[in-house]
Amino acid sequence: MKAGIIGFPAVGKTTLFKILTKAHVDTGKFSGGKSEAHLGVATVPDSRLDRLATLFLPKKLTHATVEYTDAAGLVKGDSKNDASLSHLKNADALVNVVRAFENEAIPHSEGPIDPRRDIANLELELILSDLGIVDKRLDRLAKDIKKVKNPENERELELLSQCKSWLEAEKPLRALPLAEDQKRVLRGFTFVSQKPIVHVLNLSDAEAAKVGHVVTAYQLEDTAALANVAITAVCGKIEAELVELSGEEAQAFLADYGLKESGLDRLIRVTYDLLGLISFFTVGEDECRAWTIRRGTPALRAAGAIHSDIERCFIRAEVVHYDRLLELKTLAAAREKACLKLEGKEYIVQDGDVINFRHSA
Repeated sequence: MKAGIIGFPAVGKTTLFKILTKAHVDTGKFSGGKSEAHLGVATVPDSRLDRLATLFLPKKLTHATVEYTDAAGLVKGDSKNDASLSHLKNADALVNVVRAFENEAIPHSEGPIDPRRDIANLELELILSDLGIVDKRLDRLAKDIKKVKNPENERELELLSQCKSWLEAEKPLRALPLAEDQKRVLRGFTFVSQKPIVHVLNLSDAEAAKVGHVVTAYQLEDTAALANVAITAVCGKIEAELVELSGEEAQAFLADYGLKESGLDRLIRVTYDLLGLISFFTVGEDECRAWTIRRGTPALRAAGAIHSDIERCFIRAEVVHYDRLLELKTLAAAREKACLKLEGKEYIVQDGDVINFRHSA
């Protein structure tokens, strides 16, 4: 999965990127100008995989990962010319960091702290960026259709005209109802306002108690109800200290603030839910590994997530849910208890399945 971290300047965007990816980057100004971006990879925490590893003691333990791109801060009112948006084209989702902390040393460019206002402003920048792309393409299509009547171009013209009306109403494309064939047409444009988005409120440590109910605390109910939108929160200062602590120390530190999980765990979980992603596992003495797929994926395509040859030469999938395997301790015991099921290529993989793919490759 790929996610693009966005936001206006001085919101804690690059700090969050550093905490997620353990990257060593300057949290000050981007040295290379607006076209620069930081790239990093975050490990997806999964206690289920860790517990499975205690059974198999593998030589290698491989968690799923998320690739993060930290683009330079957006410039309000300059979305059509903002090169930082170009780094978001290949992202599966956007992570918008929203300032919800006070800091007199770093005044907010818009005045008082107001997450609702900042979210609306960010969405408007994405909308205006996409509107510029739509306008250019519509001009080109109109000229092409004048020269040669082409049904495909005419259908695209109609669809983009619909998109233009939607964007001019200041609504992001992710909320536009589309048929599957229409989605395929738009896919090549990689519109930024069409991407699912997680708004991450960056709270001060004094506001940590609001982490679990930021939607109501900041009156974001209308935003949270929108299609393909999620809202969560982190406390940047707390998370920065948390990454320096061991497991038990980290849990005690979180408890001191009344928190049950780290903001980073919460962000990844919320992003997975937003995108409809789940994990299945492969286990053995050589490696225990988590694989990320979309909810509703059949066994045949899940096999392809591991290797195309396994998908091509698929025979059967041996499946047991991780909690049952933890109870029975071994795959042999699961087979003996008839808990290791043989499934065909149409079987829909469930979150937490442990699978051994039989294949002829």
